[in-house]
Amino acid sequence: MPSTLNSDVVIVGTGVVGCLIAEQALDAGLSVLMLEAGPRVGRDTIVENYRNLPPTLRNHWNAPYPPKPWAPHLETRTPTEAASYLDLTGPNAKAYEQGYVRYAGGATWHWAGICWRMTPDDLRLKSLYGVGRDWAFSYDVLEPYYARAEYAMGVCGPGDPALQWPPRTARSRPYPMGPIPFGPGEQRLTDVAATIGMQNLPAPQARNSGVSFDGRPPCCGNNNCFPVCPIAAKYDAATALPRIEAKGGRIITNAVAYRIETNAQKKVEAVHYYDPNRTSHSVSGKIFVLACNGIETPKLLLLSADDKNPRGVANSSDQVGRNMMDQPKLIADIEMSEPLWTGVGPVQSSSIMNTSQGDFRREYAGAMFRMENMARSTLGGLAALEKGLYGKALDQEIRRLSACTARLTVEHEPLPLPFNRLTLSDKKDWLGLNRPSIYYDVGDYVRRSAENYTVPLLKKLATALGATNINISPEFLHSDHIMGGTIMGNDPSDSVVDADCRAHDHDNLFLPGGGAMTTGGSGNSTITMAALALKAADAIVGQLNHA
Repeated sequence: MPSTLNSDVVIVGTGVVGCLIAEQALDAGLSVLMLEAGPRVGRDTIVENYRNLPPTLRNHWNAPYPPKPWAPHLETRTPTEAASYLDLTGPNAKAYEQGYVRYAGGATWHWAGICWRMTPDDLRLKSLYGVGRDWAFSYDVLEPYYARAEYAMGVCGPGDPALQWPPRTARSRPYPMGPIPFGPGEQRLTDVAATIGMQNLPAPQARNSGVSFDGRPPCCGNNNCFPVCPIAAKYDAATALPRIEAKGGRIITNAVAYRIETNAQKKVEAVHYYDPNRTSHSVSGKIFVLACNGIETPKLLLLSADDKNPRGVANSSDQVGRNMMDQPKLIADIEMSEPLWTGVGPVQSSSIMNTSQGDFRREYAGAMFRMENMARSTLGGLAALEKGLYGKALDQEIRRLSACTARLTVEHEPLPLPFNRLTLSDKKDWLGLNRPSIYYDVGDYVRRSAENYTVPLLKKLATALGATNINISPEFLHSDHIMGGTIMGNDPSDSVVDADCRAHDHDNLFLPGGGAMTTGGSGNSTITMAALALKAADAIVGQLNHA
């Protein structure tokens, strides 16, 4: 039978944003109900799925997360499957093949754990450089929320201010834990980068460094953070779900939200969802939070178009689904004459950030550079087999390629461009819901950066490392940092949410996370999403306490 449920706070999505808001609301004495489109599985299941993969599929991090028919997500095993959910067009469609899974816990299952803050300049692109947009507030407003997010997630990082990012900015609190030491490959990169004016910094990461934190054990360097941390040393929202339930929160999985219902007073009254039997249910509440992600949230808002909201819910500005951002990525696979030995420690532990700042941003994008610290043995083995080798020659080539190859990555800051847009595709999923259709063009700002700045720097860094062969990707790729589809601003005519991620059109609807980000910067987006979640949570609690 269809059910009608009720809660003070209704949250759609169980990733990091939804979990942080749920815990804060529960701690304030509010009732919380969370909806998750996909299944809830144990860590042991995902680890076993990963272990059973053939070597050719182990680089497809989403392979251990088979989608359910009612909650499809992109798969990268084959080009046909990759196109089966996201309907992608535009000159750089490949750069928006976003990797996320619709499972309880969301993308935190498979993220790298990196927590780079944005800089004060990143929030003032328009004022400083005449491009993009300015945020609705300054860095000083966001900084305390960054610190709270770092403690909520358990972020390790350097205590030395010279190694912290952003530079020359005061921190309200130190990192909860010190940094994870570099492996030999990252130390070599750090030393070489310094000779050409590039500073490789220890990355703040939501991973326990040598100590237990929040009930999670210290990292032991399994080096398969993609696709899953097998011991939960890295924060993932799945570790928060039992805690939410222990505090009284209710979590309904396999519940695909398909319509947001509003009343004549522009209040959200209910979320309607399908279960796996295609039976419709509804949830009513006082405050509603859409924390799906930067693709699923605008999709749901557009699916909810009706007579009261002809463009979709929260879309009087026609900005829902516009300004879709990610950090367009280029990679360089290199061979060297001497061993570099990546693979000791987490898959990512450092980044070069000073390349993201400067007056050049008037003309072209800043960027973050890093070396992927993944073990190369599987890649080396597959490459050696392709050469037709066997016996001792095969063994020697596997060892050489495992030690003497590496991948360098550059991720460019995007601009919020309104023509980069998510709309509803004519193609429908198993439940009969329109799939997301996304047009994506990285823009001339990024293309000029690649041509004049980042690719020359990438080649210079590779050469300094002793590269004998450099193979740079021929097109921009995705970084899986989904931003901008419900963009923040002070002007309701050209933005979707206000400074607290509250929808301009509906004062009891909050759309926090990556979709609200006004600009993207060059670093990973998760810690900014988490900070915005905590800022929104304060507003939600305050609003209900004064109701």
